[in-house]
Amino acid sequence: MSQARVAVSFVCTGNICRSPTAEAVMRQLVRQAHLDGAIEIDSAGTGSWHVGEARDERSQAVGARRGMPLAGIARQFRRSDFARFDYVLALDRENLADLLRLAPDTQARAKVRLLREFDPASPPDTDVPDPYYGGIDGFERVFDICEAACRGLLDHLRQTHRLG
Repeated sequence: MSQARVAVSFVCTGNICRSPTAEAVMRQLVRQAHLDGAIEIDSAGTGSWHVGEARDERSQAVGARRGMPLAGIARQFRRSDFARFDYVLALDRENLADLLRLAPDTQARAKVRLLREFDPASPPDTDVPDPYYGGIDGFERVFDICEAACRGLLDHLRQTHRLG
């Protein structure tokens, strides 16, 4: 029996640090759960200034050390992406507001949530902090935060969509 694919996009500001980190973490968790064919994973940014650029070198370094490569190049989230994705997960409240403004209708707005909503240990309305202007420890922390939230997200997807 074939099951429908669930599509998830992680969205931060520039798509070079936080959202590709969440994408890499989720890819590993999905692969470990043998759900590669059931969950489509992507990331994007609300802004356009990094479009076409590689992921931040510090994010790539932390990902490589953890066995979670950050592949791809930065892209901007487009209004048309709402039709492609079932979940549009903002990494902070500013991105959440930007996505809600971009959403073409009520159905699209219903897809937008904060990533940390899926971490049961996280307080409500909590952002994934932007590590861009800090040191490597901030990037390590973002990986830890994304891992906790993505584990909760995977549990949610399994239950809600009856996956593996």
